[in-house]
Amino acid sequence: MKTRAINPTPWLQHFNMNHAIEVTGASRTLYLSGQTSTNADAGPLHPGDIVAQFQTAWDNLKAAISEADMEPAHIVRMNIYTTDVAQFMEKADDIIPIFAADGVQPVCTLLGISALFDPDLMVEIEATAVA
Repeated sequence: MKTRAINPTPWLQHFNMNHAIEVTGASRTLYLSGQTSTNADAGPLHPGDIVAQFQTAWDNLKAAISEADMEPAHIVRMNIYTTDVAQFMEKADDIIPIFAADGVQPVCTLLGISALFDPDLMVEIEATAVA
């Protein structure tokens, strides 16, 4: 598998993201459901702490990827849903290193939403991985 980042302008690279990613030679595609900051029984963790919630959601996403015998670096697309875009952007310098440390530089969309399935949750991450 080979990926090629496509960036007609550089501004997304500040956020460790790309405008587009071309994938060639992939043999598997994994579509991941949204992951949140929850325990094994779907109980919310870290109410009010958007960075800790992103970290836990990321850890849950990595666990699902691992079960498919893939690595986080196989992620080419992420959608991040948040109930507080302003706070997410304020904490972006703390959040971006969480996925960047795993070699992930995806195409990405950040979406502000009114609520997630539990009122204590602030972040949900869904992704697509290819290998």
